Amino acid sequence: MDIFEKLLKHMGPIGEHSNRAHGYFAFPKLEGEIGPRMNFRGNEKIVWSLNNYLGLANHPEVRATDAKAAADYGLASPMGARMMSGNTNYHEKLEKELSDYMGKEDTTLLNYGYQGIMSSIDAICNRRDVIVYDAECHASIIDGLRLHQGHRYVFKHNDMDDLEKQLKRAEELSKTNGGGILVITEGVFGMAGDQGKLKEIAALKDKYEFRFLVDDAHGFGTMGKTGAGTGEEQGCQDKIDLLFNTFAKSGASIGAFISGDKAIINYLRYNSRSQIFAKSIPLPIVIGHLKRVELMRKHPELKAKLWSNVNKLQQGLRDRGFNIGSTNSPVTPIYLQGDIPEATAMCLDLRENYNIFCSIVVYPVIPKGQIIYRLIPTAAHGDEDIELTLEAFTQTKAKLDKKEYKVAEIPMV
Repeated sequence: MDIFEKLLKHMGPIGEHSNRAHGYFAFPKLEGEIGPRMNFRGNEKIVWSLNNYLGLANHPEVRATDAKAAADYGLASPMGARMMSGNTNYHEKLEKELSDYMGKEDTTLLNYGYQGIMSSIDAICNRRDVIVYDAECHASIIDGLRLHQGHRYVFKHNDMDDLEKQLKRAEELSKTNGGGILVITEGVFGMAGDQGKLKEIAALKDKYEFRFLVDDAHGFGTMGKTGAGTGEEQGCQDKIDLLFNTFAKSGASIGAFISGDKAIINYLRYNSRSQIFAKSIPLPIVIGHLKRVELMRKHPELKAKLWSNVNKLQQGLRDRGFNIGSTNSPVTPIYLQGDIPEATAMCLDLRENYNIFCSIVVYPVIPKGQIIYRLIPTAAHGDEDIELTLEAFTQTKAKLDKKEYKVAEIPMV
């Protein structure tokens, strides 16, 4: 059989809708300056789909730094992987700045968050080790687990009783295998917006022998007194052995980093395949990261404005009777009931008649019959954006409840 034959017959659970969804519900094109209002198909929309939490994407100092660094160095420099010929003083300076910010001994940069966390897990664990992880961990972590040749145990989301159950199993197996245990969770879960129970997990280190890795992609810059993340928020940053973060959200850029004890970070520096065999992060991005970190640390009003908008949006939704779950972060889900065609018809109405652009999540990401709109408030949004959005959702939910969005298939746009 031709290996491509099965691909053409079965596009996958999301891809099966591509002929009707592509360009509108999937792979849409937002145009113009990144911000709370952008153009979609020629019309201005209020946008709630960008993880530009602190509004840094178009901050004048960020734009000026990015432009000057690109002019000074171009995107080619440095050439080669860092281990071979791609290291610079700027890369090392950024790592030192991040280590100080995170309260850790050392940090190593990662080209991308997705491949970075995968490669870190792969470098840390061998076939004798056991991984215990939260059931709601991000796809990048799950893909990292797929690389793991040893055993892994999943615990129910944020369920400490079940975590202990899995830790007991892991301890028994690790003693037999002669390996260790790595526990993985997230600081802020990007879909539901609830924080991982970092403090409770860290406390279990007194009872069980394990190391603790936290993916705090959504917490970096948004959580904690200084923005150092969810560990800082919960008062347990020092108990986290490895702290993974990305620049793709609050940093409004690309790339990631992992921080921890110096000896362990140095091991990762020399053993993470995604970095050893990949070109170094270009200098304009590294220099731009330095400016972003500086702004995060010196301008707490950015985070304060973000949280002012978060509280206005989330309280407004609650006051209007919407179910936003147990979020305690800027991530703002709206839980509704309906099938995929209904969800897309409602989304179409929001975009075309209310000028609201936000992301919808449907089966197979969540169970059939459910709809989640995920809104990401930022420091750049204004009160008018929030009020117009609250009213739009109030009106469209009423239509959804009246079955006005019942259609046979996804609308062709």
